Amino acid sequence: MKTIYQSLAELESTHQPAALCTVVKTSGSTPRHAASKMLVYLDGHILGTVGGGELENRVRQEALASLQDGRPRLLSYNMTDPSRGDVGVCGGQVEVFVEPILPPPLLVVVGGGHVGKAVAHLAKWLGFRVAVSDDRPEFCTPEANPDADEFYACPLAELPLHLNITPQTYLVLTTRGSQVDAPGLPALLETPAAYIGVIGSRRRWAETCKLLNEAGVSDEQLKRVHSPMGLGIGAETPEEIAVSILAEILMLRGGGSGRQMKEPK
Repeated sequence: MKTIYQSLAELESTHQPAALCTVVKTSGSTPRHAASKMLVYLDGHILGTVGGGELENRVRQEALASLQDGRPRLLSYNMTDPSRGDVGVCGGQVEVFVEPILPPPLLVVVGGGHVGKAVAHLAKWLGFRVAVSDDRPEFCTPEANPDADEFYACPLAELPLHLNITPQTYLVLTTRGSQVDAPGLPALLETPAAYIGVIGSRRRWAETCKLLNEAGVSDEQLKRVHSPMGLGIGAETPEEIAVSILAEILMLRGGGSGRQMKEPK
């Protein structure tokens, strides 16, 4: 059986999430001593134990919640009287620290041309794991986009079949036009992606929306899409446009406002 430390190393290498639960303090009689650990995976299965029974069940539920909101937790439990809501009858107290272990967010650039290449370069520098997808294989290679970690040479509509799109995935469509976006976006809108952005003018997006509405996509679904994507910084070059796009993504991730820092709050 793998140890927790071996499993943590494997999670890092495969970019998978889990929550590490550690008993950090005990007093009185408790089932496990301080430093006991349990790893909770996204599907709910566990490795190790922090004590079993109702204590472990509650810690496991909190661990799964931490994987959704990305926040650590310090949990305190009494083990005296279950009729009062305690987790056991041992007579002691226990504290458990729950730490979500989340992989770097994945930014997927769809369209490996000039802007896509600039976005991939900047996203990699900012600490994202980067994938490039394009239905033109020549744009979807390490030679064409050296900053990408993964490549998916396929039509946009097929991307979710090849890539596990999660709430830690950011989709940036730097595509050629509505003829690519309209057939592919319905499949992306079915995923839990954190961000779906489409490059282009308001006119281009209006045309894409018309085509998507005709295909049965509702206006409510289309509200998920950021288009034209990016912040209004007057960008023109591919590199400037990449800054605009990544600035919007960082703003949304961090709960920022996009205002100038010198403006009063």
